[in-house]
Amino acid sequence: MGHKIIVMIKLNLFLFLTVLGYFVQAQYSISGKVTDANGTPLSGASIQIETTFLGAVTNLQGQYLIKSAKAGTYNLNVSFLGYERQSLILEVNQDVVLNFELVPKAFMAEEVIVKSTRAGENAPGTYANISKTELAKENLGQDLPYLLSLTPSLVATSDAGSGIGYTGFRIRGTDANRINVTVNGIPLNDAESHSVYWVNMPDFASSVENIQVQRGVGTSTNGAAAFGATVNMQTNTLCEKPYAEVSSATGSFNTFKNTVMVGSGLLNGHFAVDARLSKITSDGYIDRAFSDLKSFYVSGGYFGENTLVKINVFSGKEQTYQAWNGIPKVRLESDTAGMQRYEDHGLYTAEEIHQMKASNPRTYNYFTYNNQTDNYQQDNYQLFFSHKINEALIFNTSIHYTYGRGYYEEFKTDDSFFDYGMHDVIVGVDTITNTNLVRQKWLDNHFYGVVASLNYTQGKWDVSVGGGTNKYDGRHFGNVIWAQMLGDVEKDYEWYRSSGNKTDWNVYGKANLQISEQLSATTDLQFRRINHDIDGIDDDLRDITQNHSFEFFNPKIGLNYKPNNQTETYVYYAIGNREPNRSAYTDIAPGQTVPTSERLNNLEAGYLFKEERLSLGANLYYMLYKDQLVLTGQINDVGTGIMTNVDKSYRRGIEVVAGVQLTRWLKWDGNFTLSQNKIIDFTEYVDDYSFEWEYLGQQSTHFDKADIAFSPNVLANSLFKVTQVKDLTVGISSQYVGKQYIDNSMSNERSLHAYLVNNLLVNYTLKPKFMKEIGFQLQVNNLLNAKYENNAWVYSYVYGGERFAMDGYFPQAGINFMLGVNFKF
Repeated sequence: MGHKIIVMIKLNLFLFLTVLGYFVQAQYSISGKVTDANGTPLSGASIQIETTFLGAVTNLQGQYLIKSAKAGTYNLNVSFLGYERQSLILEVNQDVVLNFELVPKAFMAEEVIVKSTRAGENAPGTYANISKTELAKENLGQDLPYLLSLTPSLVATSDAGSGIGYTGFRIRGTDANRINVTVNGIPLNDAESHSVYWVNMPDFASSVENIQVQRGVGTSTNGAAAFGATVNMQTNTLCEKPYAEVSSATGSFNTFKNTVMVGSGLLNGHFAVDARLSKITSDGYIDRAFSDLKSFYVSGGYFGENTLVKINVFSGKEQTYQAWNGIPKVRLESDTAGMQRYEDHGLYTAEEIHQMKASNPRTYNYFTYNNQTDNYQQDNYQLFFSHKINEALIFNTSIHYTYGRGYYEEFKTDDSFFDYGMHDVIVGVDTITNTNLVRQKWLDNHFYGVVASLNYTQGKWDVSVGGGTNKYDGRHFGNVIWAQMLGDVEKDYEWYRSSGNKTDWNVYGKANLQISEQLSATTDLQFRRINHDIDGIDDDLRDITQNHSFEFFNPKIGLNYKPNNQTETYVYYAIGNREPNRSAYTDIAPGQTVPTSERLNNLEAGYLFKEERLSLGANLYYMLYKDQLVLTGQINDVGTGIMTNVDKSYRRGIEVVAGVQLTRWLKWDGNFTLSQNKIIDFTEYVDDYSFEWEYLGQQSTHFDKADIAFSPNVLANSLFKVTQVKDLTVGISSQYVGKQYIDNSMSNERSLHAYLVNNLLVNYTLKPKFMKEIGFQLQVNNLLNAKYENNAWVYSYVYGGERFAMDGYFPQAGINFMLGVNFKF
């Protein structure tokens, strides 16, 4: 241990002296002015120096100043919305004055489509931007949650254990149905469940230009889940030259990914077409947890000087074998007595326990039926129209339509006819009340609407007004497609059907005012109205007909102070409101308290420092909830857990983001989050049974303060990137996730252990004469073969006075690899 500490001290001292060496070198300034061809200053233009953290934004006079540049040769990039980007190589050995004259683009920039939903350069708040280049380096088949896994305060999860199939993420402990996701400003979250199912969008990252992840309430945007975090994605923008790209990857668990992309380039100076076709297959880490995923993306547009018209069509079709149950803790720990208890308590049959005991402890899958699969297809249509009215005013509108349909199929053992509204079967003198059967649960839905905005940028003002109206029409139904005994019903017997209709409209106005050269203020006001109608019979034959309406006012205000190009401070306060999702309503029984909306008061304050080879930022956040919906253990009349509003809860913490360019070829980026996540005055409920399995009601336990489930107090990410050899990049990433409780009782028995995962990523590029580029990628995940689980569920009960659990944990794969090759023409 002492030797390790000495080595660590020496390493830290080396890093400190290395960074200190850069500070004591001579420093120079780069300054100048950015104008258009007529000499008009361009306020808000961005000047960035590659391979450093230095950059600046021009002031109202179009002037910029970059301090602390050390002697050397740099690549400078200058960009401004609607103008051609300029790049040049600059030799710095003294103070430099450098002016730029930008040329307007011959066509409208597609960035205007997402401008109103993005946090800009001078916007206060907490966000991270991820570029297409960054995504492409890691895109070997895993879903977007895993490609974003190094984002601050984010934890990715995977049912199949390999990052392919059913995946998800949490941000600051906030679950997926409270995270708003948009594509080109259009809401992607399911209007009823509020969730995004990434499995329906395989290889979507290949068609993404950039992503902005906003932590906290974020800017006003459209969507039911705009509450605790926001993920804004923009799809591929115009590529003026024709291109073709073919990529293939293969690796562990018989994983294969194949993608073909083509683009016409700019035709006749105004038109362009782009397309992508992808297929991903994998056996998964968990037994039988295979994925068969197909997708396409097609985009066509007209690009005029002042007008942009574009249509996107993208679709995903998936079939995955279910791994939703996870692995019981008793199987993970090879607890033979615990596995036997599952049988003794009637949780599993003797045959199921035999299968469990005979399985691998970390890959066991409860399901064995051949077609225990999830099957779904989602088609998305987007039409955009943008028009520049004058140099200061731009109008955007979008029409969208999403059609989703599919089912999951499952085998059920010894189910009661009564539970399906079927009659018992009489065979001779015997009455048969139960049967084995196969059923399918279907979802068929339409989601469509219009979003629009008017953006004004002139002088000190940057103003957006807009809104949207969306409608959801969904049908839920179930069929019994086979039964050992059907009785007097026919095959494909429908045992339940319900519908959901939801209308949602919002208007917003937001403005950024440049009060002075250093100080800017932001105001963002949104009004939202929702009407949600639910009608019909649920799968447990209860009538769930009901109607709910909400009106929300979501104000936000912030200040941003930049005394120079090196430092920035901000403070941001926002209020967010969110309606309950469908299951929160449909799970409650008659007479139980109907859940109400959640309210979040969010305060963010941060500081950012940038030097040529050092970037350091810290953000303090406080998220105070009123009526947050959580699981308390309370159940409905058929034993299903229900969501309950708790009066007061909070999340507070600090997020630190740092980057150091240690040498020209070695860069380190990292971030960590320290947080507290608490429910005030929480009461937990647990079902109580006698030794004869007589239901005695529920036991309750009160906590003055309880940790919120799935909210680790410590998160940390690290990425070392080596570029010493030309066209070769080697990266080593690490993620540490602290202990997480899987319910709100703060019991170590019901928790996920802390884990540390290390990954290796190698990218090598060849540029032969006969094609544009050949790229090779090697990804080795979980280098040290760590054994860990990143998600779980639990049901607790008391039997004969002693507390027990039925649970499911989701182990992740040990060391595994992907190898890919990419041809660009």
